[in-house]
Amino acid sequence: MEKLRIAVIGCGRIFSVYEGAFKKLSQEMELVLAMDKDPARARAAAEGHPGCTVSDQVGIPEFKEILNRIKPDLIHILLPHHLHGRYGMAAMECGVNVLTEKPITITLTEADELIAVQKKTGMQLGVIFQNRYINGVQRARELIQNGELGKVKGAFSTLNWFRPPSYYECDWKGRWETEGGGVIIDQAIHSIDLVRYMTGCEAVKVMGHTAKRVLTEIEVEDEADAAIWLDNGAVYSFYACNYFTTNSPINVSISCENGTAVLTHDRMEIRWNDGKKEEILPDADGSGSGESYWGSCHYTQICRCYQALREGRQMPWTPEDAKQTLAIVQGIYESARIQGEVRL
Repeated sequence: MEKLRIAVIGCGRIFSVYEGAFKKLSQEMELVLAMDKDPARARAAAEGHPGCTVSDQVGIPEFKEILNRIKPDLIHILLPHHLHGRYGMAAMECGVNVLTEKPITITLTEADELIAVQKKTGMQLGVIFQNRYINGVQRARELIQNGELGKVKGAFSTLNWFRPPSYYECDWKGRWETEGGGVIIDQAIHSIDLVRYMTGCEAVKVMGHTAKRVLTEIEVEDEADAAIWLDNGAVYSFYACNYFTTNSPINVSISCENGTAVLTHDRMEIRWNDGKKEEILPDADGSGSGESYWGSCHYTQICRCYQALREGRQMPWTPEDAKQTLAIVQGIYESARIQGEVRL
């Protein structure tokens, strides 16, 4: 089997998760290009990958020149949020498929521009939402889709994490222009996405509130809450903050006519109305690298994306799908800004 030629741009903290996946997939892929504005990080990423080209020239012209020269099959974009769109578009214009970290972009306008380039070039564009692959999430989605749990009546999610002031001392965190927001777009976007994914429902309107209560030195919010109306009439109650004392396990609960699906970190419990309970645990063999709150399913999604690429199928997840999650995020921000209801 000919190996997929893989590139990566952005070799910071999240790269450790990808390196773990690359080791497991070494028989079917090879890392041919590692790019980062910090040459030491780029060199470190390339270690153990013979023949991998290293570059710290990451301006768009240099980026396109090196892609045209190396010709990778796919590039992982692990850059700050505000760079996902422009580098994704540049890569696809060079004939390179793209798998980017969330969010797809930080604005809906740029998401539309990125999707337009994807359609024009015919390249693949996937977005990482690794927590969809948690075993219990897959099970809850199945039970809702096949009707066993019955109609979705409501949902809630809570995220209480800790981010010290030092977390925002890099050159892009904590700023609207570069991060696109705070605890919602950076951390709790996964909770929002899981509710969308498990319920199969789309949001139609939102009333949200954001605040800067404890981490007052940053531009963006450190706390947020919202009521989010779904298209079947159910209401999703959302809360997030990142000034708790620790990274407490996220909680996502989907209440249905016949029972409730309760996710705590990566463990799911299905609580049926007749008193029965079903516990779904995560696989023991996850990627296991990086921060624990990233979960262990990056490897699963990367593996599925590579398989889809080989077979000529759409990689998970489509950019249109990722844009829908971003639309809820942006809806909360807009509602907080105008202090009123926002239709999506």
